[in-house]
Amino acid sequence: MAVKHAVEDNNEHEMHAHCRGGDPHRPVGGDAIVLQDVVRRFGEREALRSVSARLSPARTLAVFGPNGAGKTTLLRMLATLLVPHDGTVRVLGSELPREAHRVRPFVGFLSHDPLLYRDLSGRENLLFYARLYGVSEPGARIAHLLEVTGMSRRADDPVASLSRGMAQRLAICRAVLHAPRILLLDEPRAHLDPEATAMVDDLIGPGSGATRVLVTHDLEHGLSEADRVLALRDGYVVADAPAHQVTTADLRTVYAGSA
Repeated sequence: MAVKHAVEDNNEHEMHAHCRGGDPHRPVGGDAIVLQDVVRRFGEREALRSVSARLSPARTLAVFGPNGAGKTTLLRMLATLLVPHDGTVRVLGSELPREAHRVRPFVGFLSHDPLLYRDLSGRENLLFYARLYGVSEPGARIAHLLEVTGMSRRADDPVASLSRGMAQRLAICRAVLHAPRILLLDEPRAHLDPEATAMVDDLIGPGSGATRVLVTHDLEHGLSEADRVLALRDGYVVADAPAHQVTTADLRTVYAGSA
């Protein structure tokens, strides 16, 4: 394995509120994601320190590292929710944050927060997001996603009445509602039982066809789905390599002594 050393409290709903501002012609060609010497600070603490990485279209980058390594900060930056303080971030050929409006329509973000309004039903939440994204025939699209995720029977119940696993299924529906080209996934299978995990695999797994950035602590599963591996520790890149060159033993060394 190649080894090298190298929140703003924004509301995630802001990303969705501006999603219609994108260029109707999707950017094509080149790498889907480019990070070059990216720095992000919170006060005096550097959460990301000169992070560089590239990812080709329709490939998966698995991001590993102990708590506080900078993984979620990286995802939020790619989701246009955080601004880099230094370096270059490009998604689908557009530079962030200057061209964030072009990127947002093509990004699906699944975070620890399901980003659902608890007083609304699952169906009402999805209709709300469908309007923001300008989804054509939203009723049919929503019905399909609810069926695929096994949520049709509970779709009209308030989100507040659902289990955490059911809310996660709805969050996955929200993230893929507009058929995004980029999926940013932070522990996407958290709270899901084995049956639900199998249900959502075509939506957010390798077979989805999307370019995926997957943050996970599940070393074996994450490595099995990855085309490239990025390992972070204390904001530094400690590994950036093709997945076939990395073993779970290599990754365990990234976590060693981090407690």
